[in-house]
Amino acid sequence: MRRDDTTRFGRRVVMLVDNAVEGDSRVQKAARSAADAGWDVTLIGCAHVGAERRWRLGDAEARVLPLAAACALPPVTAPTVLAGTGDGVAGSGVLAISGPGGSDVSAPGRESGSPDGPGLRGLSGLRARLVARGGLPLRAARLARRPIEHAQVRYWRARLRDGAWRRLEPGLWDYERAAGPVVDELRPDLIHAHDFRMLGVAARAVDRARAAGRDVKLVWDAHEWLPGARPRRDNARWLPAHLGYVREYAGAADAVVTVSDTLADLLVRDHDLPERPTVVLNAPVTAASDASAPDLRQRCGVAAETPLLVYSGAMAAQRGVDTVVEALPLLPGVHLALVVADPDAAYVRQVVARAARHGVADRVHVLPYVPHRQLVAFLATADVGLIPLHHWPNHEIALITKFFEYAHARLPIVVSDVRTMAETVRATGQGEVFRARDAADLARAVRAVLADPPRYRAAYEGEDSPLQEWTWEAQAERLTALYRRLLTPAR
Repeated sequence: MRRDDTTRFGRRVVMLVDNAVEGDSRVQKAARSAADAGWDVTLIGCAHVGAERRWRLGDAEARVLPLAAACALPPVTAPTVLAGTGDGVAGSGVLAISGPGGSDVSAPGRESGSPDGPGLRGLSGLRARLVARGGLPLRAARLARRPIEHAQVRYWRARLRDGAWRRLEPGLWDYERAAGPVVDELRPDLIHAHDFRMLGVAARAVDRARAAGRDVKLVWDAHEWLPGARPRRDNARWLPAHLGYVREYAGAADAVVTVSDTLADLLVRDHDLPERPTVVLNAPVTAASDASAPDLRQRCGVAAETPLLVYSGAMAAQRGVDTVVEALPLLPGVHLALVVADPDAAYVRQVVARAARHGVADRVHVLPYVPHRQLVAFLATADVGLIPLHHWPNHEIALITKFFEYAHARLPIVVSDVRTMAETVRATGQGEVFRARDAADLARAVRAVLADPPRYRAAYEGEDSPLQEWTWEAQAERLTALYRRLLTPAR
């Protein structure tokens, strides 16, 4: 990507994300491509790590800050950047982060739901004591707490409107405490806030910079549609708190970036944006060297002639992997590779146990992630890429990361009938669609693909191939153009 007057003098970009960076391909690609274009890029993650980590992503610097240290700060020593500024919460950060009676509700364990922790404050005294002594199951405690939490939501929303997150989800301040002072020290020209938790951190940093006489631009990168997120069943406060948090700060963005056209339209509607967001698809890097990529089949110990399905990505019930396991008895001789962040995670173990109950455990192979720049080559030796999502609002509106990764690996895709991906697969002919949660129909779709793989792989060939647009290089040009527009001095 070309350099111009906006990059010649080392204009500084700070990117913020609420994770440990290494498992997030979008933020890594964004940081590297911006640095390649000539900006001085620092990518800051906030995560539960023991100590700060630093490394290089090409010409960009990556730093992960420990949230635990931020949680441990007592309210009286919290940085002044914690001052509440919106919706009736004025004054010191101590007020904004203190719990009833001045207790520190942002201390470790505030949301853990542990039997002896602050999560039981809403229970009656008797129930709380029973849980603490092991006499009442935690699930029953959560059910008993739910009416209290709904009442808390109504009360704080009535008092503070969108600012109610300060009381309902005070853990959001931990990201401020960890990252806010670091952003100030870096003195960026542009802050790129990935996803929703870092939006407020970025907006407050911009306000502080502008108060000091520096013009800083803010880009909000909306990775998902928050109203369509799957709510946390044990916490009635989570979704309304975060929705208010985003509404409070969305208007501070100088520009918005997102992952699909449908989501762009929803953001315009929800936040009355003056300008339609720039769509940057989370497509793979195609210029990366794949020479060192491992071989998926070798890792699974599966012969070349054995049919191999692959699911790559996050594991959760709504992702539909259980449906795949239930379909395997209907697909004799077919193997399944699960490429996941943590092969020992509790839900992954549940899926493996389900496979054992269905008598197919010997055909299920669990493997850890490989670096995202190796992933396409790693997946390429499979026969079919699986996207078995359940119907959920955020599953309907975008082509997700693994969709593009499978496509660049030239894999036929078997996808559930979630709207956008199903429509795309039907239009391109690159795979088959099945009814979500229907194991028999999934097996039908897999059999159709395995009967004639060249028919589906042909969608990736020729001048009409969608792969030319589905590359990070093409998408990064859109991001670079946006940065140039924001940082080019007015003449």
